[in-house]
Amino acid sequence: MSSLATERSAERPQIGLPALATGFLKMGLCGFGGVLPFARRVIVEERQWLSEREFVEILGLCQALPGPNVVNTSIIIGERFAGLPGSLTCIASLMAAPILILVALGELYEHWAGVPKIDAAIGGMAIAAAALIAGNGLKMLRRLKLSLRSLFVAAATFSAIGLLHWPLIPVVLVMSLVSFLAQGETAR
Repeated sequence: MSSLATERSAERPQIGLPALATGFLKMGLCGFGGVLPFARRVIVEERQWLSEREFVEILGLCQALPGPNVVNTSIIIGERFAGLPGSLTCIASLMAAPILILVALGELYEHWAGVPKIDAAIGGMAIAAAALIAGNGLKMLRRLKLSLRSLFVAAATFSAIGLLHWPLIPVVLVMSLVSFLAQGETAR
């Protein structure tokens, strides 16, 4: 049995729909500049619904699937703790407030677009969002037990997608296979 399977079978508190709703509503309301860093903090650190390893593995799966990573993650977490009603609760709670805020801001932006100070503020927000994502990635990496092989796979994946601009899906599929085979070699 893998260590992740052992983690999953460990005793976990029951998480009902109200707890899922408030947790994901908080993520949706407070996750400005990208929900992922805040979602990880709520899910792993504050509420302790998942271990760091479980979160990283779910996020890895969600990044390989079509759709927004955090929405995909909310579907999996909701289903894990409360089935289909949990998934629907998590998605609705995560998306409700941001949708309302985005519609209101869209109306305001339509009126104020082109004002230099507004454009500068939006540019600053984009930089802050990128920094949040990078910081969250580094924080997750620090907590994982990484082998030289896994670091090679991560560096190769980053290089292929980020530097060489190769297509995401083939790179993820190939590097997932490489990672799987490397893990098999380690287990022998």
